[in-house]
Amino acid sequence: MLRKAYGSALRSSNRDRFDAALLASARAARSAYFKAIKKAKRDHWSSFLASATPQTVWTAKKLAFGCPLPRFPELAGASTPPELNKALLDHFFPGEPPNFLDTILLPFWECLPLSLDEVARALGRSSPTSAPAPDMTPNSVWKRVHRVAHHLIHDLLAPLVTYGSHPLTYKRADGIVLDKPGKPSYDSPSSFRVIVLLQTFSNILERIMNFRLSCVAQATGLLNRHQCGSLAGLSASDAVTTLTHKVKTLQMAGRKVSTLCLDIKWGFDNVNPSTLGGILRAKGVNPYLVSWTRFFLSGRSCQLLYQGSPRVFAPVSVGTPQGSPVSPLLFVIYVSRLHCEIPSGLSLSNVDDFGLTVSSAFYRRNIQILEKQYARLKARGARLRVGFSVPKTELIHWRTNRDRDPISNAPVHLDGSVFKPKSEVRWLGYWFTPSISTTPHFVKRLAKAQGAFVAVKRLSPPGIGLPPFLCHRLASCLLFPILSYGADVFMPTVHMLRKLSVFWHKVQRWTTKCFLSTPTDILAIKACLPPRDLLLTYKRRLANLRIMCSPPEINPATARLPLSLQTPSLHRHSPDHRVLSARNAGSCLPLPWTQPRPPTKNRAHLPLDTLPHSMLFLLGPDGLSPLPVTSQHLLIDHYPDPPPRRSNP
Repeated sequence: MLRKAYGSALRSSNRDRFDAALLASARAARSAYFKAIKKAKRDHWSSFLASATPQTVWTAKKLAFGCPLPRFPELAGASTPPELNKALLDHFFPGEPPNFLDTILLPFWECLPLSLDEVARALGRSSPTSAPAPDMTPNSVWKRVHRVAHHLIHDLLAPLVTYGSHPLTYKRADGIVLDKPGKPSYDSPSSFRVIVLLQTFSNILERIMNFRLSCVAQATGLLNRHQCGSLAGLSASDAVTTLTHKVKTLQMAGRKVSTLCLDIKWGFDNVNPSTLGGILRAKGVNPYLVSWTRFFLSGRSCQLLYQGSPRVFAPVSVGTPQGSPVSPLLFVIYVSRLHCEIPSGLSLSNVDDFGLTVSSAFYRRNIQILEKQYARLKARGARLRVGFSVPKTELIHWRTNRDRDPISNAPVHLDGSVFKPKSEVRWLGYWFTPSISTTPHFVKRLAKAQGAFVAVKRLSPPGIGLPPFLCHRLASCLLFPILSYGADVFMPTVHMLRKLSVFWHKVQRWTTKCFLSTPTDILAIKACLPPRDLLLTYKRRLANLRIMCSPPEINPATARLPLSLQTPSLHRHSPDHRVLSARNAGSCLPLPWTQPRPPTKNRAHLPLDTLPHSMLFLLGPDGLSPLPVTSQHLLIDHYPDPPPRRSNP
């Protein structure tokens, strides 16, 4: 009705443009029409938010944040879709595709038969909402098939395990071409990236082989003891804990410490199947696993998907396909030979991120050692056909509170490039400073959380929008992980804790729609969101408990715990410089974890020596207590009691 009235008034005003009454009527009709449109949109958005469910709340979050329009690849010299498709394939998948497929397959009778429990475990870890590949069959379909006929998937996969083969039909993939945000121009293939979607049925077999290969890797020593990531029980926090402990240990010994952060360039795409097979055979891996790995990495084909793509499958050389459950493990096995022992230093890695830490009496000497170690690392990488990304290389000189500032500006020269030491270095998502101050890290985390909160607040303005229980889900599943990333290793200062508390009180008040005058003491109870202190302590204690319960042969942080602390085994990393620290620094002594930590800091202790003190309530006289651990044991306090109500006289 309003649209017809607006159109009629507009036509009348166009017939007689000098009539002021008709012009005013047209303006009023136009204003009423567009106001009605805005009101309808606002009412529809409010009704959508009011009826949102835990499944659709993330759709609302995506709409609130907004999605930029996808950019179309426009490359010089590629004017037709086939030419553009070939240019993208040559950039993302360089080299000739390997072909090591056998025409005759023989069974490996020493192979362990596939069990129904392995199939059930692989399906249980598969996400039912993951995007399907060319077969267009999501994981939810295979889960339903397994519930109806649990022997069907087992009977289809058992021969492939016995013969150590991976069929060609399982190796077809879709490559989604996406633009990288923040690039100055998009006329080069390097401004885009490819997300590979694999066959969902193939992922079941890959998860089974990943579990078997991970058990073999731990038993046969396929991985270096300073590698983190791609294995159960290892994460980036373990690598960061090990690095900070090593730096503090060397500094307590009176040495100058420097670290060079490196990143492997195109690491997953440069894995050579024959070289990887040789590494597996040299460690005595079962032949059926070697054969399956060779079949898995060869004979792959991919079709690129973008606007106007020809959608043609082409043979590609992808190394280890990103997106596969077994690819990260195969990659860390492949690059395990890059690690080497550094005297009075540490070679540490997390998947494709490497960190070389050296120490000596002078920073200039550290530069010489780093250049020598980099040349050694580059030579090993050349044999594996992997290189390092120059723009992602960073150098940092560590300092103590007693050192002068600036400590040293000595740069390192690598491959004709000069890398100066930085005041802030980002490694594995953690921000480091020369003095290992945690304030810059939490300042950046707080800024990211505030930016996300500004966008999320639009979903639930005062009086309308999402119900409180969905606001609680967004606060606990979106805002708190952004805010608390790194709290398992870093401890914020008192001043930074106040800033985090102010932000968390705003989140609690938004969750419950409380007034600004509501006391902050009862916000946690009304919002069902624990206070910031309890959440950070809980997260830190979970990380400490995981380190103490991990096998020292696998976790480098556990291997540096005090020998008197009982762990799953008595293995410890020998060159930990504990004796050197105690010899050079008389105040640096081992901290007895069986006694409460003294309130006054009269001695300096190694970082990991203080870790058991946060878990004394779970430790017995000899180590870990056999009592079961629950989330209540990891919280130091309870929620504050609400203030008593005043009785009316």
